[in-house]
Amino acid sequence: MASAISHPAVALAVGAVFTKEQLPRRFWLLGAACTLLPDIDVLGMLIGIRYSDMLGHRGITHSAAFAAVLALLFGLPMAARDRSVSKACLISYLFLCTASHGLLDALTDGGLGVAFFAPFSNSRYFLPWRPIPVSPFSPVDFFGPRGITILLRELQWAWLPSLGTALIARLIRHTLAHRRR
Repeated sequence: MASAISHPAVALAVGAVFTKEQLPRRFWLLGAACTLLPDIDVLGMLIGIRYSDMLGHRGITHSAAFAAVLALLFGLPMAARDRSVSKACLISYLFLCTASHGLLDALTDGGLGVAFFAPFSNSRYFLPWRPIPVSPFSPVDFFGPRGITILLRELQWAWLPSLGTALIARLIRHTLAHRRR
């Protein structure tokens, strides 16, 4: 898996592309949480769920269906309480944040792949190009030499593209706003 530090970087890029207005902090935090929630499946290992099972790691919680359900579960109530962003924009943002987790994991070099189409299929997939090493689970390994090497690779393949996407979206939006004046 990509690390829990890198998954939320995607929320920055997705939010910058999808919103015209400045989102309140709670939307950014919810988007970041949605990028992390698919890894709740690792708790299944504690109760004997095998990695390769649909409920196992990178199974149903990494699927497009899970992303859609989570976006609706979180997005609809928040949109009803707060009208500062449209319902469609918020749900799309949360869906893409959640779905990005599986895509980022499919860029890693380990595991069994990602069940993008669960619950309809438990077939696991990787993307053809896998430049990110799997992040270690152990805190000792995570902050050790191997973990630092992996974080640097994630900086290159997750953080910098996310930051670049966010900056380009802001620049385009700023340029278009000035042309309308």
